[in-house]
Amino acid sequence: MADASKGQSREGTAREGTSEQTASQGKGAQGIASREDFAQWYLDLVYKTGLADESPVRGCMVIRPYGYALWEHMVRLLDERIKATGHENVYFPLFIPRSFMEREAEHIEGFAPEVAVVTHAGGEELAEPLIVRPTSETIIGHMYAQWVHSYRDLPLLYNQWANVVRWEKRTRPFLRTTEFLWQEGHTVHRTEEEAEDETMLILQRVYQDFLEKELAIPVIAGRKSEGEKFAGALRTYSLEAMMGDGRALQCATSHNLGQNFAHSFNITFQDADGEVKHAWTTSWGASTRMIGGLIMTHGDDSGLRMPPRVAPIQAIIVPIWRKETEREAVAALVTEVEGALRAQGVRVRADWREERPGFKYNDWELRGVPIRIEIGPRDAQQGQVVLVPRTDRAAKQMISKDAVVQSVRKLLDDIQRMLYDQALAFRQRRTYQATSFDELRALMADRARLGFVEGWWCGDAACEATIKAETQATLRCLPLAQPTGSGACVGCGRPGTAWGVFAKAY
Repeated sequence: MADASKGQSREGTAREGTSEQTASQGKGAQGIASREDFAQWYLDLVYKTGLADESPVRGCMVIRPYGYALWEHMVRLLDERIKATGHENVYFPLFIPRSFMEREAEHIEGFAPEVAVVTHAGGEELAEPLIVRPTSETIIGHMYAQWVHSYRDLPLLYNQWANVVRWEKRTRPFLRTTEFLWQEGHTVHRTEEEAEDETMLILQRVYQDFLEKELAIPVIAGRKSEGEKFAGALRTYSLEAMMGDGRALQCATSHNLGQNFAHSFNITFQDADGEVKHAWTTSWGASTRMIGGLIMTHGDDSGLRMPPRVAPIQAIIVPIWRKETEREAVAALVTEVEGALRAQGVRVRADWREERPGFKYNDWELRGVPIRIEIGPRDAQQGQVVLVPRTDRAAKQMISKDAVVQSVRKLLDDIQRMLYDQALAFRQRRTYQATSFDELRALMADRARLGFVEGWWCGDAACEATIKAETQATLRCLPLAQPTGSGACVGCGRPGTAWGVFAKAY
């Protein structure tokens, strides 16, 4: 039985410990750091909201139920898009013979510093060391060579959901960890044109659509420079998003591998003209890094703000009562509302913990639940509830219980759209254009204005390296939507050949 002394009414609650009060004292809710200290604020949200916890293994994390439920919704929605474009799911081994990695020189050179190697197993030294999967192009390429013989076998359109290991020196939960979860697609095609079409299909129709519609994260689609492309790729494309501190996050990548891996692993086929040719391959991936992007794009000083489409809990019901005689009526309405919402597919939960309402309000605000539903004795008598959106807690709505389902569904759609619009507006405010290196350097040095800087680039790798060395900014991508005209390179002043986006990044 609940402790009646902890079930205060809404009208009589001073709301001790709520986000409104702590914010007025200059502190974040539940003791989280202010977003002014963005790095600590991020860590506080990851750990205090129950998304993840530290692991005894350096650089790894334990994903807790709330964080894993978020990932499951993301997996479901992304997997639906992948399958809708004709791809099938498979699984390949975690261990890869070291000789496989050495077949593609550029690939192994790019991954060598991050590779974990197994040299002993079963009490014996292995005849050939095994690489713990940092990515699967090599072992998949080996198998594709066994499966592809004729042009009739093509295309192969496969994807796997798996974990990978990259021995990172500096780690941060979700953003960069030694082990992380992801999906990696690997396809084989008859022509370069087909491979390029596949690469762009995944980038825009799958990844961009998912990030913008489900995670409410606006992204810029573009091609990576030669210096930033995936090791062993012909061309790499990425989706770049702006985080709440103005830094960039690469959210997903899609690679046209050309014929590099086909040559390394002898993926050949007999074409319709009878000639034996090397195939064209692609690979593409997105990972739990997207969770970090969600946190840093939408979070505020009170905690997370979950996009409703992927939120583990879309609506939390907080029952409010003072006397046990009030509790029964409140419980009856809570049960009715909870059942009606669940029947319509809303992810809803009632919080019956023996805590004060103010504590619960603050806790669920911290965890970013999109809608709070308050039900007290007066509400039970009048057959009504109070809806409180996480995006605007002052915009309370008192509605009839019969209108709950319709109102909640509409409010969830409104919140999803609002989060995207706010993130896009922030990116637009913090995007600048530079015409000289001095302008670029000044913008990158201004912490209060940190964001994306657009400008012309000459295409010279040495110029790109100088920009990075002197400003800590990287060329994030060359947007697919290139402007007309021309101008001087922001790095060296020579004629620009492409329009680029520069930013400090995670």
